[in-house]
Amino acid sequence: MAQGIAIATLFGRLFYDSHLAVFCLLPVAFIYVYVQKKNAKRRRTRQAGVEFKDAIFSVLTSLRAGYSVENSFKEASKDMALLYGKQSDIYRLVAEVNKGLKNGIPLEKLIYRMGKETENSDILDFAMVFSVAKRNGGNMTETIEKTINVLIRKLEVEKEIDVLISARRLESRIMNCVPFFIIIYISITSPGFFQVLYHNTFGIILMTICMITYIGSYLLSEKIVNISI
Repeated sequence: MAQGIAIATLFGRLFYDSHLAVFCLLPVAFIYVYVQKKNAKRRRTRQAGVEFKDAIFSVLTSLRAGYSVENSFKEASKDMALLYGKQSDIYRLVAEVNKGLKNGIPLEKLIYRMGKETENSDILDFAMVFSVAKRNGGNMTETIEKTINVLIRKLEVEKEIDVLISARRLESRIMNCVPFFIIIYISITSPGFFQVLYHNTFGIILMTICMITYIGSYLLSEKIVNISI
């Protein structure tokens, strides 16, 4: 929220040179908070997929050692505590699965509930595949192994994409800041240069168009550099 208010203040002062404009632009702070929450949620969802892959790999190891699926999840809980710590989301989620198993809830429902909570499509897909395999008497070890291979390939592709566009993402961040640096630089070196654009109808309309264009360009650049598969 503090960052959003700072952005609203920056927009109000640079585009309109008005305290009233800053007050009118305060809703931008709430929009900024919403966008940041959405981005954080996307990052958590993606991280949930990475951690789930490790948890399922632990389950697969236990299955190969002769454990049942239910007991394999109990062992996975111990592995997640060592790998990510007991404060991690994946440890909490696996612990909830084990708690549900003690209460007699079917495993496939618990995994599906995990997918709904994290909103991760990979976990939801695994829950559906697991449910079908269990209902039809499929080979759980083979099913889980194939699922892990799919998850690994998907994560590798996502990492490759991140590497390929990391430079473009940095360029995008720099370009988003350039207009403000230009305005600040000219305002300092040539005082009064932008005064013709402030406090008059034509200037307000023109600067509003510029601000909307900038915001549109920013949203477009964010969409381009945030690729999901």
